[in-house]
Amino acid sequence: MSARDRLSTTGVWYFTDTMTAGEAAEFAQRVESLGYSTLWLPDTVGRDPFAHIAWLASQTTALQFATGIANIFHRHPGPMMQVANTLAEQTGGRFVLGLGVSHGPLVEGLRGLDYSRPLTKMREYLTAMDASPYRGQQGPEAPLRLLAALGPKMLELSRDAADGAHPYWTTPEHTAQAREILGPDALLCVEQKVVLSTDADAARAAADATLKVYDQLPNYRNNWLRLGFTDDEIDQRAPRFVDAVVAWGDEDALHARVGAHRDAGADHVCVQPLSVDGPTTLDWAALEALAPGS
Repeated sequence: MSARDRLSTTGVWYFTDTMTAGEAAEFAQRVESLGYSTLWLPDTVGRDPFAHIAWLASQTTALQFATGIANIFHRHPGPMMQVANTLAEQTGGRFVLGLGVSHGPLVEGLRGLDYSRPLTKMREYLTAMDASPYRGQQGPEAPLRLLAALGPKMLELSRDAADGAHPYWTTPEHTAQAREILGPDALLCVEQKVVLSTDADAARAAADATLKVYDQLPNYRNNWLRLGFTDDEIDQRAPRFVDAVVAWGDEDALHARVGAHRDAGADHVCVQPLSVDGPTTLDWAALEALAPGS
């Protein structure tokens, strides 16, 4: 099965940094057993995602892995090409390279790197990757390359210089807008946070605990504003805003949100379960409810 074919099935997006290596392997194996096609792993201040994927892929047989999302400011395009091809080869094609420009506070503030002209930087980075030599063994196919695109210009670049886009913290309305820009052929792989709970207060509290990590990051906030939410709605956690970016409710409600993304043009939806018991609690019931074929 090709990487593109695998992306026709629902995936999972999750942090594994609080797990031991063994626990992370068991987590990936269970995700695989539930029928999910792809496990998306972040690139923040935890484990190196490429080394971690190499380990997890060695502990699984069919599960595909994707970076969600590798920061281009932290890695030269040549080594990025090397690691993507190495993982594609050593996993038997079970690797998707997700690339992004991250946010100014994480690049300039945390790493002390220049964050000027991120769109131009991404365009130049992709060109440099394509020009980088690679003489190692090749996998069954070149690794797919997706961009963490939110705004129109980055979505256009995803269409023209990559295999598609991986929007994060979005809505089905954004998915429809993205599909219109991407056209019919580029991949659209969207992330959706979910809370399996019919208790509105508890579900929104779980959403708030995660939003606190992201709500001041400019690229996410600017995208929410483009979608028609106000600064006050974001800051005050207005139900209209929270309920749009985090799906909550019973199994039918969560399935409906995934379906709404697909109806809007998503090829792949990767669900990120949030728990009413706290941000470090993995809600297996949510993943079981949304498992392909459930």
